[in-house]
Amino acid sequence: MINPTAFISYAWESNELKLWVKDLATQLRADGIDAKIDQWEVVPGDQMPHFMEKSVRDNNFVLIICTPKYKSKSENRIGGVGYEGDIMTAEVLQNSNHRKFIPILKEGTKETALPSWLKGKYYIDLSNEVHYNNNYDDLKTTLLNARESAPKLGEIGISTKKITPQTTVPEKEDSPIRIKGILVDEITRPLNDGTPGSALYTIPFELTRTPNYEWIDLFINAWNRPSRFTSMHRPGIASVYGEKIVLDGTTIEEVERYHKDTLKLAVDTANQYQIEIKIRKKQIEEQKRRQEEEHRKKIDDISKRINFD
Repeated sequence: MINPTAFISYAWESNELKLWVKDLATQLRADGIDAKIDQWEVVPGDQMPHFMEKSVRDNNFVLIICTPKYKSKSENRIGGVGYEGDIMTAEVLQNSNHRKFIPILKEGTKETALPSWLKGKYYIDLSNEVHYNNNYDDLKTTLLNARESAPKLGEIGISTKKITPQTTVPEKEDSPIRIKGILVDEITRPLNDGTPGSALYTIPFELTRTPNYEWIDLFINAWNRPSRFTSMHRPGIASVYGEKIVLDGTTIEEVERYHKDTLKLAVDTANQYQIEIKIRKKQIEEQKRRQEEEHRKKIDDISKRINFD
């Protein structure tokens, strides 16, 4: 599994907060999340604007540590926080990837600490020890794409047999992932304000099961660099959230004419590569097992021949 990456954005307001952010990043890294903070990434001579832009753009998630001072700096466009706020809001407007940006309440309340552009978002409250202990797992499972999802929906009128949780059969973890269809009710509306790209919108597709991060990375690479594609192909617009593939910046007409075949190709490619990776891992494990057996056998044989009489 490929480790998800998360950049932590916060205000330089106290040494206590910097230490708290470092402790949070350390715990996330211990749990398999590649957390990145300026305290580890930036050295004297680095270009801070470049670091901020790259961190927001290249990481899977951005964790926003919300305090009253962060809110003030963000809304008044002060310092690095203000600059990062501009970058983040621009990316949301351009790519509609709202779930990438996760507010973390550290001090104050949602009214006093969350910047206006984050109002209404599902936030994680880590503002004290009790909330931290209760809510940290919510953050971790979100970043690891391991949140519980609804069971498979049955077809109307096919069976009258009552299905209990004990008899529900989930998709096998190693079964090939397929696209079930378009989630029509979740398609967004275009802005149509005359600006470039304003006629485009977001289209989600339901998958047969939730993929792991290894599959997601394989799929994204296959979408961005497909073995065959049309002149209307749009690299960089595909993402995966839970049991959904999302194309940010397209139209239903483009999906029908161009993207459908590329989506199927990218899914099949990710499935095939994941199978090949599993086979290689099993071969390596088997090779290690044989080497260990041969080593143990050699040790046993030689030790029996050694006589200290």
